[in-house]
Amino acid sequence: MFWDFHNNNQEGVHCLMQLFGGHGIPVSLRNVNGFGNHTYKFGKSEDGTFKYVKIHFKPQDGIKNLESDEALRLAGEEPDYHIKDMYNTIELGDYPVWTMYFQVMDPKDAETYRYNIFDITQTWPQRDYPLRPIGKLTLNKNPENHFQDVEQAAFSPSTMVPGIGPSADPMLQARMFSYPDAAHYRVGPNYQQLPCNRALHVYSPYQRDGPMRVDGNYGGDPDYVWSSFRSMRLGPMRLGPPDVAHDEWAELWKIFKETGEDKRFAKNVAAHVGKALPEVQKKTVEMFSRVDKEVGEAIQRELDELEKQGGAGIEHDKAPVTG
Repeated sequence: MFWDFHNNNQEGVHCLMQLFGGHGIPVSLRNVNGFGNHTYKFGKSEDGTFKYVKIHFKPQDGIKNLESDEALRLAGEEPDYHIKDMYNTIELGDYPVWTMYFQVMDPKDAETYRYNIFDITQTWPQRDYPLRPIGKLTLNKNPENHFQDVEQAAFSPSTMVPGIGPSADPMLQARMFSYPDAAHYRVGPNYQQLPCNRALHVYSPYQRDGPMRVDGNYGGDPDYVWSSFRSMRLGPMRLGPPDVAHDEWAELWKIFKETGEDKRFAKNVAAHVGKALPEVQKKTVEMFSRVDKEVGEAIQRELDELEKQGGAGIEHDKAPVTG
């Protein structure tokens, strides 16, 4: 079946040549040459520009490999050879190190390159896109408990830090869904709470509830970010520049004025937002003032009128303030 599969799915020939060639059996896990199949987007949030990137890890101790007859002997005499070698090396303080490299491609190049750069059966020739050294990966600690630290570990290419995003790579898109899905079944719905999977600094109130939740479940926080009730160090997200309205918003207000909908709109908004906390009302008026100064003024007049009427129909909802 192995060879029948490849005979009929020949896009894996490059992988077969690696597997049965000189790089197929490493002397040690410390000598493994690591490179990612997938193409990622590394970008700037300020202006939306990005580059396509492939990631490589080259062992500092060099790429070293075994001959097949020696590997066969070790498999029979010492089947845990690789595991023991890695464990003992770390325990002795001779930490394995890999240098991380990027291959970087401009999006314009991708449009005209000689093959589809999102095809994981292809590699980017280093003569076209040389390796750029970026940093180091050092393994400096052995697991304290195999089940806790290894068996429960759940990795996924969908776990990204700001600045890194997925490309149109179809296999990457599939794995971003399938890996977490498998972890939900294998480890549990709250597997990212576990120490081996937990991010050091993260705030994601979207992901909460479910069995075995033991970390406070974000308390009474709203189930969205950028809430007025919880301060965020990065500051509020804006829909646009603070004093510039989007054209379509201003145009819609003009239509409202022409059709007489402006008064109804202001009255409806005031009746609804008037039940919110005063500081929330103020921010709502500020938001609509960015569409047009008149919009904010119209809503504020309606709010003032409701207040004069003794707050008829207005009962400020009490929202929990946390953090």
